Amino acid sequence: MFAELEITELDAPFAASITGVRLAGLEDDAAWAAIHAAWAAFPVLSFLNQPLSLDELEAITARFGPFGDDPYIEPVQDHPHVIEIRRDADETAPPFAADSWHSDWSFQDVPPAGTLLHGKVIPPQGGDTLFADATLAFEALCPEDQKELEGLRALHSAVLGYSTKGAFAADRHERSMKILVSEEAEVRHAHPMVRVHPVTGRKSLYISPVYTVGIEGMDDADAAEILGPLYLHMLKPEFQYRHKWQKDMLLLWDNRRVLHAATGGYDGHARLLHRTTIAGEPVIAA
Repeated sequence: MFAELEITELDAPFAASITGVRLAGLEDDAAWAAIHAAWAAFPVLSFLNQPLSLDELEAITARFGPFGDDPYIEPVQDHPHVIEIRRDADETAPPFAADSWHSDWSFQDVPPAGTLLHGKVIPPQGGDTLFADATLAFEALCPEDQKELEGLRALHSAVLGYSTKGAFAADRHERSMKILVSEEAEVRHAHPMVRVHPVTGRKSLYISPVYTVGIEGMDDADAAEILGPLYLHMLKPEFQYRHKWQKDMLLLWDNRRVLHAATGGYDGHARLLHRTTIAGEPVIAA
């Protein structure tokens, strides 16, 4: 099984597809070592033809580390580490997190390292996931800008989405996903604006339009003057990858390096994916 493993770069230098391996029940340590090495090289990895039960998805997740904490979304019954990314065919609510660029749960004190998403019901059109490489974006900045940003800390919070005054609290659409709003979403945590990857040692910008709400020690206007142009820079086409889904595809991405955003375009069709989160480590400053 390990001998057949093939890694193919996709339409961006930070995304790859792995074929020739069946992850469920895989006990070959050499194969897992190769997969971990591939994930360090390609922070977005897709695995084709992986029919998985929830138990198997959880077992695969555990190969990458402890489970992370997924707040504000009700988990699958009897599977507290699995959440459904679901939209029914007759649903009129906007797709979950559509067009909202973010790194998963960066507002946590110790944000997650990675996310796994498994395609169960895939619509015949739309539903792509967009990714942006925050490492390539940082490395494209001039040395003077890199040095300035390395001395700053960004404030992260879930207030815009999940607080009692946030977007989901104000959303009057009925959703098939149960989203839980809370006053706890107003809590802020500061993280370095430039983080060092604990495996590769490469530096990445660590901000997002959804969860970054300011810069430590700055007023909102001064912070916006820095953050706004940085978002435009990070989301340039040359740093992006558009991922197209297939049924039974498993996608793994590194929240320490990439941002992502959902897309719509599948009204009238059901979409269902199962998601788990890999716990991370304290953010390392540059």
